[in-house]
Amino acid sequence: MEFQITDGRIFYQNEQNEVLAEATYGYVSQGVVDIDYTFVSPVLRGQGVAGQLMEALVLELRAKGLKATASCSYADSWLEKNRDRVGDIIA
Repeated sequence: MEFQITDGRIFYQNEQNEVLAEATYGYVSQGVVDIDYTFVSPVLRGQGVAGQLMEALVLELRAKGLKATASCSYADSWLEKNRDRVGDIIA
């Protein structure tokens, strides 16, 4: 699955340009973002897409030298469960 990345957003859309998976974040302070929203369409749920989305987001944040918090409950839970691998980006 190939995600598209813009500032503040990572997403996947199908050939009809329908967004089927998305995570958004906003800056809360210098070098720190808040992951505030995640979405996976029902047609993709149960296939690990949300985890792939978070993995891609972590790679993007790490590449930009950013730290993250998460007000989105899914993102917060995912970061906690994967703290051993992604702890370096958790603010």
